[in-house]
Amino acid sequence: MEKSKKDALIKRIAAAAVMAPATLAVIYIGIPCFNLFVMFLGCLLAWEWAEMAAPAGKKSLYVSIYAFSVSAAVWTMHIIVIPLALVSATAVVAYKSRGEKRRGLLVLGVPYITLGLGCLVWLYLLTGMAGMFWYFLLIWCVDVGGYAFGTTIKGPKLAPKISPNKTWAGLIGGMLLATAFSAVYGHYALLPYWGKAFTIAAPFLAVIAQIGDLIESHIKRSLGLKDSSNLIPGHGGIFDRIDGLIFAAPFALLLTIVVFHIQ
Repeated sequence: MEKSKKDALIKRIAAAAVMAPATLAVIYIGIPCFNLFVMFLGCLLAWEWAEMAAPAGKKSLYVSIYAFSVSAAVWTMHIIVIPLALVSATAVVAYKSRGEKRRGLLVLGVPYITLGLGCLVWLYLLTGMAGMFWYFLLIWCVDVGGYAFGTTIKGPKLAPKISPNKTWAGLIGGMLLATAFSAVYGHYALLPYWGKAFTIAAPFLAVIAQIGDLIESHIKRSLGLKDSSNLIPGHGGIFDRIDGLIFAAPFALLLTIVVFHIQ
């Protein structure tokens, strides 16, 4: 392994060794600590999105709007406040970005960030600590499996024009590891019915998370960027780490609601 790649891998592992236990600790502590954690992530994502898409001189404006939308939705979790915050913030961004070159991307930032993070909190409220542990660990298994299988087996590229490093082997590896984890975790940590449902859903959520990763890669490539920021050594930005997590969250929430109704 080249020295530069080895150094990058060491930084990646070191950062993950700090972030993963901290995230799991927040999940263990529960609500409202988890809400505050998600709001903090939302503010960081708001800053990254504005840095990527907003013109110079208006970045702080868009950061404020994105952060307001996320904070209002995540903290209140009210069935009326959430759509009001989402619609009003989207309308303000659409109005303020008239004539901007990246208007579509600026407007997309509101629902992209708010819906994903809002669904994370709703998922916690419905499934509790055990369900949230499952979801975070599932997505991490997708990332780990994708990286391990992709770098070891390599093979045909998944979407070379969007993300040259992603392979079909990585996609399948992420699906397999996520499914195996869900089967074991579901057997020992969840009720039997929930365990079976989450195991069946695991490969589908793995694919959706990978799609979210590709969408973020496409956005960065269209902007001429490699990473969303350099906040995390060896990883890039917050978006680079949780793109699949927030993109798959609405689908995981929908699965949970369906399971509740047919249980």
